Amino acid sequence: MPKLFYEDLNEGDEHKSSGRTITEADIVNFAGLSADYNNMHIDEEFAKKTVFKTRVAHGMLVTSIATGLWFTMPRLATVAFMGLEDWRFSGAVFPGDTIHITRKLVEKREHRRPNMGFFIFEVNVFTHKDAEKPAQKGKWVILVQRKEEA
Repeated sequence: MPKLFYEDLNEGDEHKSSGRTITEADIVNFAGLSADYNNMHIDEEFAKKTVFKTRVAHGMLVTSIATGLWFTMPRLATVAFMGLEDWRFSGAVFPGDTIHITRKLVEKREHRRPNMGFFIFEVNVFTHKDAEKPAQKGKWVILVQRKEEA
């Protein structure tokens, strides 16, 4: 699949990723990797007494998986992932939930170097249970290549 350069996308262009199910193994492995052993994520008996009534996936686990889902959408000629802006966890994701992401190009910005530019995408993470209200949302800033002059 060819990569999309700065000139190939316009503000308002949208894409949707494929889905991925959050597994028990994801949560256990992420707890070990991040050292985040909060009982909300790993102790079902504790979690039963919370507002969620069961364990929830780590917010940063979901964000990390979202970055992988990014690569199931049309590829960009990416130079660097520059960061997140106004990223929010707005809903819980549970073991067994299938998530997907959407991205909408909301801004294109020039870069001081003429061979690249910035894309600012509005990104939403949805679960299979609610296609209207995102579980996570915010903006991702991506530095992309421009097409070489002929």
